[in-house]
Amino acid sequence: MSDESKFHHNVYVILLDNAVAKHPSILRLNPNRNAAKPCIYVGMTGLPVEHRFENHKNGYKSSWVVEKYGLRLMPELYEHLNPMPYEAAAQMEKELADDLRADGYTVTGGT
Repeated sequence: MSDESKFHHNVYVILLDNAVAKHPSILRLNPNRNAAKPCIYVGMTGLPVEHRFENHKNGYKSSWVVEKYGLRLMPELYEHLNPMPYEAAAQMEKELADDLRADGYTVTGGT
């Protein structure tokens, strides 16, 4: 298997409208959130990140949070991590979500 085929998964972060924070389920996941920091969604994909974001917004294999509240990608939070093998991306998705949550972001996804 070539490196290109092994390293084609990416983690990504999507900026969400702060209105998502009105949902009790989101607040429960982020008890120590800093309201001055944005709400975000963390995910992983084998597709180009921009294509995955378009799929979310079009309702295809989408998280309801991103479909309704997604604004734009935040490459400054993930670009330096990509690409990677599937197993690494699955682990990194969880770690990135945990790290950003610990830093005060209101995080969804990352599971």
